[in-house]
Amino acid sequence: MFAVKGQKFLEFRREQLIFQIRKIWKEYISHRKNLITSFKDSLLFLNYSIEEMGKNEVKLISKLSKIQFKPKINVHAIKKMGIIITQLEYELFQEEKLPAYTFENTSHYLDDLIIKLKEFFNKIIKFSEIEDLILKVAINFKKINRRINGLKNVIIPRLKSTIKQIKDTLEEIERENYVRLKKTKDLIIKQENII
Repeated sequence: MFAVKGQKFLEFRREQLIFQIRKIWKEYISHRKNLITSFKDSLLFLNYSIEEMGKNEVKLISKLSKIQFKPKINVHAIKKMGIIITQLEYELFQEEKLPAYTFENTSHYLDDLIIKLKEFFNKIIKFSEIEDLILKVAINFKKINRRINGLKNVIIPRLKSTIKQIKDTLEEIERENYVRLKKTKDLIIKQENII
């Protein structure tokens, strides 16, 4: 039956998705740990910079650096495993090679903070791609699971019931035809005996 073959195919697809989810989950956990570590390091260097320079100085340098750095993000949709996945390309263009601050009045942690923030943004992009992938695979798994349950609990039992009704109807028609043919044969034999 076609519905049973469809159910088997969907069960095979579900097993593939379970394998993919397990594989992606390990990568997700790893990226998440890296992101949290990078975030903590960035906050640590920001705190050190604020302690040495003051909050207003760091804000001023941040505003000046904002003019100097131009982020560029490209979003692409790619089909993997039958699922459309979002892929991001992130580049940070620096218009001037020199920083927007002087070295004599600033904290030495500021350079480290800028490096850590660049790493942090790259890790955010990678983490968002992995998170998007795992969410879409999970949604696809849920859809397939719902279809399998629909086939197993609704469609296949209905089809079996309909097939049984059709078989019963055909058997009844066959019995009626047999009885009709038997009576016709008996009538023909009676008429031959009369003649």
